Amino acid sequence: MNLQLTATPRSISKKERASLRAVDMIPAVVYGHGITNENVAVPRSVFEKAYQEAGESTLITLELTGKKPVQVLIQDVDRHPTSGAILHVDFYQVRMDEEITNDVPLVYAGESAAVKALGGILVKNLSTLKVKCLPAALPHEIAVDISALVDFESRITVADIAIPPNVEVLAKPEDIIAVVEPPRSEEELKALDEKVEENVEEVQKVVEEKKPDEEAEDGAAPKEAKKETKEKKEK
Repeated sequence: MNLQLTATPRSISKKERASLRAVDMIPAVVYGHGITNENVAVPRSVFEKAYQEAGESTLITLELTGKKPVQVLIQDVDRHPTSGAILHVDFYQVRMDEEITNDVPLVYAGESAAVKALGGILVKNLSTLKVKCLPAALPHEIAVDISALVDFESRITVADIAIPPNVEVLAKPEDIIAVVEPPRSEEELKALDEKVEENVEEVQKVVEEKKPDEEAEDGAAPKEAKKETKEKKEK
């Protein structure tokens, strides 16, 4: 996978960041071992496509205006709390001759007899594995074949999965990645429903018993505190 992005220099002013977002450019920063931070911007549509393909575990060639291309990983993506729109991106520049540690996503594939034939519930204990390797050897993902889960005693551990060459997994070989739990009985499901109903009734009871003056005070600052805040502002 050979992904490329073009980045243009930018200033760090709040006004320019707003202007960039208005024209569908995302403010970003490039940093790494032994280099000076560089503030850049990348096209939103191009970055979103690259992020969907690369995630945070695939090298991207970042072309900087007036400079040599560098190899980076997407280190962090800051999103708007309500809309989910990408607000800012951190790129980590790597040195191809230095080992890095990074989380690699696990991709579950295959069919489990314990799930299909026995009606069990697949439990995924891990979604990523932390690995150490040279950047060129960093896998995009690691496959987990769940066909080994043939009954409720079966386990898939770190030692059971195929790791690409020249990649060190920073986890214990006996760490459990996935298991299949037996399906819940009708009695267990009924007990869970009853517990939920009891919790709802307890919450309703607490709300009904709460005094009016207590409800008025929830989330509101005391009058003395408001007064003090007002006096500070006037000063």
